[in-house]
Amino acid sequence: MSQERTTASGGMETAFGFRQVGEGEKQGLVDAVFHRVANRYDLMNDVMSAGLHRVWKDAMVAWLSPPKRRAFKALDVAGGTGDIAFRIVEASGGQADVTVLDINGSMLAVGRERAEKRGIGANLTFVEANAEELPFPASSFDAYTIAFGIRNVPQIGKALSEAFRVLKPGGRFLCLEFSDVGMPLLDKVYDAWSFHAIPRIGQVVTGDGEPYRYLVESIRKFPNQENFAAMMREAGFSRVAWRDYSGGIAALHSGWKI
Repeated sequence: MSQERTTASGGMETAFGFRQVGEGEKQGLVDAVFHRVANRYDLMNDVMSAGLHRVWKDAMVAWLSPPKRRAFKALDVAGGTGDIAFRIVEASGGQADVTVLDINGSMLAVGRERAEKRGIGANLTFVEANAEELPFPASSFDAYTIAFGIRNVPQIGKALSEAFRVLKPGGRFLCLEFSDVGMPLLDKVYDAWSFHAIPRIGQVVTGDGEPYRYLVESIRKFPNQENFAAMMREAGFSRVAWRDYSGGIAALHSGWKI
């Protein structure tokens, strides 16, 4: 059991939190976690980020800046509940068409229901598929977004290569993910919150603390900002940059297909 962060050379493929699992086992274990938390996903994110995930997601879509005067096709991966997709449609003034892709049918069911209640279903397409094998032709989308989902993909490098493939030339990749806190003292406070408070709060609020335990461990295993940027460049992305939020608790990475 290793608590060290993985690097650009890999390691997430067999890391289920701090547990090492066999090749091909991780996806099924991750799926089981999200089937358990689908109906409480927003609450889960509120607990894990103290509500800040909403601010970070707003910042993500603001940096994307979807156009309001022309058609815009976006792919939101691991976005089953629709949080990012809804924001993109609203920020575009209804011009954007967003494909919401998730490997987990329970998460997609939540997103479809929420979309109907918001009255924006016409702008959205929901697809159940794997980020490592996207069911779309090359050069299909203007943007690819993924928020708090890439660390749950076993083969991150393969998912990044697929992102690059389906983007049009000039298309943009944006990834929001919990990352490596770089501020002294804040990192200690955040560790205490993550490993001690979050699973207990999850147990009290939802009656199930184990999914939270996996999720906070997966955050600690995920490559830091520099290493994830290196993985993006390896996949072919140019002008790779990132912005840290809340001292690095989250980081928003950007890259372009040029």
